[in-house]
Amino acid sequence: MESLSDIVTERSGRIIDVAFNRPSKKNALTLSMYSTLADLLTDAAKDDGIRVVLLHGTGDSFTAGNDIGDFLKHPPAPGDSPQERLIDALVGFDKPLVAAVHGAAVGSGTTMLTHFDFVYAGESAVFQMPFVNLALVPEFGASYTVPAQLGYLAAAELILMGQPFDARRARELGFVTRVVSDEALLTTARETAERLAEKPAGALRASKRLLKRSLREDLEGAARAEIQEFTSRVRSTEAREAFEAFLAHHRSETR
Repeated sequence: MESLSDIVTERSGRIIDVAFNRPSKKNALTLSMYSTLADLLTDAAKDDGIRVVLLHGTGDSFTAGNDIGDFLKHPPAPGDSPQERLIDALVGFDKPLVAAVHGAAVGSGTTMLTHFDFVYAGESAVFQMPFVNLALVPEFGASYTVPAQLGYLAAAELILMGQPFDARRARELGFVTRVVSDEALLTTARETAERLAEKPAGALRASKRLLKRSLREDLEGAARAEIQEFTSRVRSTEAREAFEAFLAHHRSETR
């Protein structure tokens, strides 16, 4: 395996396996990880030898979302932020994306999944979009993709309440493709990636573009509006107080 900062990659034939690799931090995402993943997707999109991207996490989680400490030091700003670059890379990626999710999938760890074509959840998976709890707004186009995928009422419950939901609930809502045991999770996801990699590449990419065609314009507009609102909210007094409360609670839990 090749290590790229806190992301590990391995290429197997026409599949690139990408793993978040900060297990001691539940794979919380730093600024550099956003940049690395954006670059990986951009390069994979241009590489005709890569047909499928498989994403998962090491340790006991998929990803706990933003590393709050790093996030406070480097909040996203209007313009070409690493977060915005990753959103653009996901929205424009026309090859199959397969995710294997176990343990915590929080914040961007949940919202990024709405851009994937196959999402397999281990029985331990717990999803959460706690943006409002942190005095923020959704990101990664989730204000559009979540209601489009699940319906408005389900989206309002998950985003406005910000409560966790387990793998079974995710399947009921249509948020994940299938729930499997944690032991079978990676094998199941890789089997799907391998089957996709055997299909005619041009037809596969064209079909994904057609499936996304009616969504893309609205999705891009939602992502732009979110970034504008998010970069304003993240610098607010309300958000600073919410972050400080989150960090204080986390410190007390780890004592």
